[in-house]
Amino acid sequence: MGDIMGHDSQISAAFNVKTSTYDYNGVFNKISPIISKVDFAIANLEVTLAGAPYKGYPQFSSPDALAVACKNNGIDVLVTANNHSCDRGSRGLLRTIHTLDSIGIHHTGTFRDANDRANNNLLIMENNNIKVGLLNYTYGTNGIPVPKPQIVNLIDTLVIKNDISKAKSAALDKLIVVLHWGKEYETSPAKSQMQLADFMFKKGVDIIIGSHPHVLQKMEYKPKENENKENLIAYSLGNLVSNQRTQKRDGGAMFEITITKTNNVATISDFGYYLTWVNKPMINGKSQFEIIACSIYESDGDPLLDEASKSQMEVFMSDSRLLLENENQSVKELKYSNHK
Repeated sequence: MGDIMGHDSQISAAFNVKTSTYDYNGVFNKISPIISKVDFAIANLEVTLAGAPYKGYPQFSSPDALAVACKNNGIDVLVTANNHSCDRGSRGLLRTIHTLDSIGIHHTGTFRDANDRANNNLLIMENNNIKVGLLNYTYGTNGIPVPKPQIVNLIDTLVIKNDISKAKSAALDKLIVVLHWGKEYETSPAKSQMQLADFMFKKGVDIIIGSHPHVLQKMEYKPKENENKENLIAYSLGNLVSNQRTQKRDGGAMFEITITKTNNVATISDFGYYLTWVNKPMINGKSQFEIIACSIYESDGDPLLDEASKSQMEVFMSDSRLLLENENQSVKELKYSNHK
């Protein structure tokens, strides 16, 4: 999944005045059936969990309840290396790690110190005798220095080359790298993104998932040919949830990958994307946030969508399908209905 943001209006929407507590479960409830059906669900946490005072842009700190809702709704892994990793300095970086550990969400990308990175940089997910590794890097931290001894994984080809080499010793079936990269609001990947992707595929990465542009970018699957391994890339999955409401920034995609192992050889046997859109319904006189799976809306409808919201959502779907159907390489849209 793409970026989980935490703008001021999202924090306000999650606050319950009567109980003085925060609750984000409603944000994810409508996509929970899709998230929960997979073995491992991964998203980009683009906020810190630094504690109060809670604040959105430009230096994010969201309530712990945001991560709790992620866990409650089936998200197993949150990657934490992005341009907002250092928004609240050492406290924010450390407290984010501690909070995710305390609620049982796996993570990689930011680390307490060199020893933590040595032990936990490569996150291994294993099921049905299939072992998949996960690495995570960001282009930068908005000019805020990474506080020592903490570490944020930065995009450095020498470091990445070394990490990939170490990952190979773990007898992985597939290696995924999640990259925070590219230019914001650009629907086409930059030349530098394509060059970096080519570098990583040549070094042995199998799957690359991108974030940061806050809009969708193309997805490509290339089958195994001669000496080249199969590889799969989604340059940007856009926003999973945010208060960015301008055209193309108000939604994103969830990318589903199936890996099958036969005769001790693992292959990417199926893959595709679900379009998602962020609705802001008024409930009890207060604006709320909820992520809607576009295909569920199309098959089942949604009583909380007013006419203006339906129109905005349909523009997003039209824009997204035009882009991805024209530019994707062998990657299709997936459909999901609650009536399945």
